[in-house]
Amino acid sequence: MINNIRQDAETRMKKAVEALKNDFTKIRTGRATAGLLDHVMVDFYGNLTPLNQVANVVASDARTLTVAPWDKSMMAAIEKAILTSDLGLNPANSGTVIRVPMPPLTEERRKEMIKVVRGEGEQARVSVRNIRRDANNGFKNLVKDKVISEDDERKANDVIQKLTDKYIADIDAVLAEKEKDLMQI
Repeated sequence: MINNIRQDAETRMKKAVEALKNDFTKIRTGRATAGLLDHVMVDFYGNLTPLNQVANVVASDARTLTVAPWDKSMMAAIEKAILTSDLGLNPANSGTVIRVPMPPLTEERRKEMIKVVRGEGEQARVSVRNIRRDANNGFKNLVKDKVISEDDERKANDVIQKLTDKYIADIDAVLAEKEKDLMQI
């Protein structure tokens, strides 16, 4: 029972770190990455569809994304979706592909992005702590049901605390890396 709770907690903590990394791909640094447009939704024949399912998105250089739609009739819809997204990008239609230049980030905008990144990091830490709380409550219930002893509960709580510390350190490392990326010019 203790191992099941520990494994479940560890799996959920890993997912929290992965979700944070995924969220960070949507936060723009000065460089172009294909993942930046992953959450842009395009009106594809009446259905909202992720951009990467209706077009090929590649970083043609460090400051430009190239979007090549599979259906050329979707050019206007894709251009509109990128323009209306919250990314502040201005796509340029060249007939067969859409080029999306990455404007350089100002110092003020970089600081705003760091605040957003830190908020995301704190949400991930809270998520990991909530997972720890759930695991510890599971151990308490096992003690209450007389399945394990209080000594076993204490040991299990220590193991969960070490896992929590490890994953919070992972979150801090990911956060520091993203902050470093944002401050590079």
